[in-house]
Amino acid sequence: MRMGGFPEPQDAELAELAEINVTPFIDVMLVLLIIFMVVSPLATVDLRIDLPAASAKSPPRPDKPIFLSLKPDRSLYLGEQPVALPALGARLDQASGGRRDTPLFFQADRQARYEDVMAVMDALRAAGYLQVGLVGREEA
Repeated sequence: MRMGGFPEPQDAELAELAEINVTPFIDVMLVLLIIFMVVSPLATVDLRIDLPAASAKSPPRPDKPIFLSLKPDRSLYLGEQPVALPALGARLDQASGGRRDTPLFFQADRQARYEDVMAVMDALRAAGYLQVGLVGREEA
């Protein structure tokens, strides 16, 4: 008899194994994965709704977009015409027909100083042009 009152194993098959069998665990995880893959599309809401048409007309798109460009030598261009920073508001009013909600596209050269970019953005905000899109180059 062993200590603790337990009899000693008679066969070699009853010897203790020190390794853990993970096969049942993997089987359970695969079954759970399949269940979640089947059930997850059913958890989304898929309602067919016939939405009414909007009666508001979409705003007219500008025929020619307004581009504002800043070159590395601190020169500012409205379209292809040079413009001074103090006269930017008046020139934008002339180009947009006085509509302050006209979207502007601002592009600055990579070598332009950050202070100059911020000065142009401040001038646009002071002139009342708040819809400014920054133009960037897409990487291939």
